Amino acid sequence: MIQMKVDPIRNGTVIDHIAPGKALQVVEVLKLNGSSVVMIGVNLASARLGRKDLVKIEDRELSQSERDTIALISPSATCSIIKEYQVARKAQVTMPKLIERLIVCPNPQCVTGVEQIPTRFHVESANPVLVRCAYCEKSYRADEVKITVRRSPQR
Repeated sequence: MIQMKVDPIRNGTVIDHIAPGKALQVVEVLKLNGSSVVMIGVNLASARLGRKDLVKIEDRELSQSERDTIALISPSATCSIIKEYQVARKAQVTMPKLIERLIVCPNPQCVTGVEQIPTRFHVESANPVLVRCAYCEKSYRADEVKITVRRSPQR
């Protein structure tokens, strides 16, 4: 077993209680491509979940859109905003009722694949995640759709 100590971050965001094996997907959809220092913990022990993943991002707060995206990947995740090594704010990620522009409809017959129309999905269930396209009316599990997010400008 490999175990390394990860130092606390001075300022930034800690995404905790991510479903095991989903941390790299969170990093991918947040497009953390080297612009921030990122620490990833995979398959860590958790009293609440049994096992969990963890992502720490230095010097960056996530937008609401980014937190919504994390809810699609792992509805049990929490986001903590860190200021001067202390938790300034902590919140459970929340699944929105309507998801716009974050999911690509996998239906090849859907109008969103042919025309330049922003995608819209209604959330039918949060756990397990089940979404329905507002245009073609087909329902999909979270693992059946491609999740994309455009990074918000930094504050």
